[in-house]
Amino acid sequence: MSSHQNLQDITEDQLSLASIHYMRSHYQEAIDIYKRILLNNREFLALNVYVALCYYKLDYYDVSQEVLAVYLQQVPDSTIALNLKACNHFRLYNGKAAEAELKNLTESASSSFEFGKELIKHNLVVFRGGEGALQVLPPLVDVIPEARLNLVIYYLRQDDVQEAYNLIKDLEPTAPQEYILKGVVNAAVGQEMGLRDHLKIAQQFFQLVGESASERDTIPGRQCMSSYFFLLRQFGNVLIYLNSVKSYFYNDDIFNFNYAQAKAATGCFKEAEEVFLLIQSEKIKRDFVYISWLARCYIVNKKPQLAWKLYLKMETSGDSFSLLQLIANDCYKLRQYYYSAKAFDVLERLDSNTEYWEGKRGACVGVFQMILAGQEAKETLREVLHLLKSTGNSQVEYIVRIMKKWAKENRVPV
Repeated sequence: MSSHQNLQDITEDQLSLASIHYMRSHYQEAIDIYKRILLNNREFLALNVYVALCYYKLDYYDVSQEVLAVYLQQVPDSTIALNLKACNHFRLYNGKAAEAELKNLTESASSSFEFGKELIKHNLVVFRGGEGALQVLPPLVDVIPEARLNLVIYYLRQDDVQEAYNLIKDLEPTAPQEYILKGVVNAAVGQEMGLRDHLKIAQQFFQLVGESASERDTIPGRQCMSSYFFLLRQFGNVLIYLNSVKSYFYNDDIFNFNYAQAKAATGCFKEAEEVFLLIQSEKIKRDFVYISWLARCYIVNKKPQLAWKLYLKMETSGDSFSLLQLIANDCYKLRQYYYSAKAFDVLERLDSNTEYWEGKRGACVGVFQMILAGQEAKETLREVLHLLKSTGNSQVEYIVRIMKKWAKENRVPV
């Protein structure tokens, strides 16, 4: 800071100050200096690229495009400017639109392209959703700072959490994106391996970014605060932050997955079900967290038959056993005795624990009571009797005899 006092109001010193602001992520301060210089020096065309880059860093991609266009009108083959234009297109539209902007540049053999060849190769991997990441990014890790971050993202998307952690564990974060990514990786390690220390580190990184003056009102900043509260299981606060950015993520599966979990955790099961069903990703839909929360939503929303269908689609595993327990107990609590009885019956077959017989017995009697009250179809009694007879317990005969006696008196075929 002492050197700042020695800077004079001359172009060279002000450009140096602007670059310092940029390196410190003080992008608006850098923009103010560049614009002031441009007012008196219209011929300094390249400063438009610097201004555009600052706007890009502030997530104002459309403004960045407008400023960049001024420079590209005069220098249409600039590698740096065209690359930035492609990055804006990636943020505003998609990877294909971004790649199209680089097509002419990659086909060129100019010295300008040679200068930025490694940067272009790196960005094409990003635009193509990680295609070729393992071939292109590792040699660039110590050349382009973002290469390390994008390789970490690639490993996370491949569920290779350990490789992601190995690559980022020694990185000392200086920019918000680096803090966020370290937070995400530590959260993934903590959740996958049950390590609370990593979860605490993730909370610290998310809180640091989310409460910082420069990020608190940005979309990533609010996502960080939602992640911070998610890890603390304070889902009411999670929803405050997610609701503030919801309009930007309508078709985002990961956002919807987190949003639906928070809705369900706060008892908003109808809305949670609707959001869970918006998710298209087959990977997420195979996740047991998704399956179990959706099953609970179905049960609370009086659709236990759909929860049962979720179980029938699963292969026999520890997760399917856990889902059976959820269906059996949640349906019982909510007086949906028929599906509770079916779930307890399967549990009893898989495990001879007497609690499962007791649960099935209670659920079967519950179905019978609902038949007597006219709240369940009489035909259901036949299946209830079948479920009871599959158990070799001395109590079965007495319960079956009472049910059959009622069925005979009321002419219900069993």
